[in-house]
Amino acid sequence: MSDSRTTTDHDEIRQWCEARGGHPARVRDTAGGDGDGLLRIDFEPQAEGLERISWDDWFETFESSKLAFLHQDSAKDGSASRFNKLVSREG
Repeated sequence: MSDSRTTTDHDEIRQWCEARGGHPARVRDTAGGDGDGLLRIDFEPQAEGLERISWDDWFETFESSKLAFLHQDSAKDGSASRFNKLVSREG
């Protein structure tokens, strides 16, 4: 597995996702209350239980939750990796 990187740059996150066919999403039925839902990146075919949302809504929740995007650019075999995880910005 190649090295992973963490970023909060919206353009970098969006470009990484779209280059791999990813869509901004949240876990269905987690929005409301005090939060805006659990964020995910959804790939084809659309995962059951995920609701695709706009990038604006995704980044609004990303910022208000103080998240960072941990991702891997390429897999060990050199192919584009889809590995990603949302992590807290606070140590």
